[in-house]
This record gives sequence, structure tokens and C-alpha cells, in this order.
Amino acid sequence: MDRALRTKCGDTRLAAFASALMLVGTLTACEGMSTGQQGGMAGAALGSGIAMVAGGGVATTVGAGLIGGAVGYLGGSAVGR
Repeated sequence: MDRALRTKCGDTRLAAFASALMLVGTLTACEGMSTGQQGGMAGAALGSGIAMVAGGGVATTVGAGLIGGAVGYLGGSAVGR
């Protein structure tokens, strides 16, 4: 884990717990969604996450999230039909 994140969070266990809690919240929030909506949400999360890990700026991260969401929605809609 990055040193700045450890310093900001104070403990790596706290950061791991927060990450796990966000993952569970995201997975349970998809229950009433259509496959297109689920694909859009997953695509946006993956696009934004990859852009952040790659070190992109804010605009790049938002753009990657929008593109990932659009592609995920189209893919999820195609699978749902």
C-alpha cells in the first residue's frame, strides 16, 4: 500500500476494511438493477479504477469512467437480450 495512504488512514487494516465495506455495498446495491445498469456500473468502476491506478488526472479518470460505463451498459444490455 502507498505510504501516503497509510499515513492518511493511519493503519492498513482500516484501509482494507473500508475497501471491503465499499465492495460489499457496491455488490448488494445491484440487486434490483437490470443487466444493462449493472454492466454500466461495473464498467464505470473498472474504467475509473484503471485510470487512477495508471496515474491519470481527474479529467482522465472521469472520462475513463464515462466511457467504461457506456461500454458496460451496451454490453450488459446485449447480454440481457
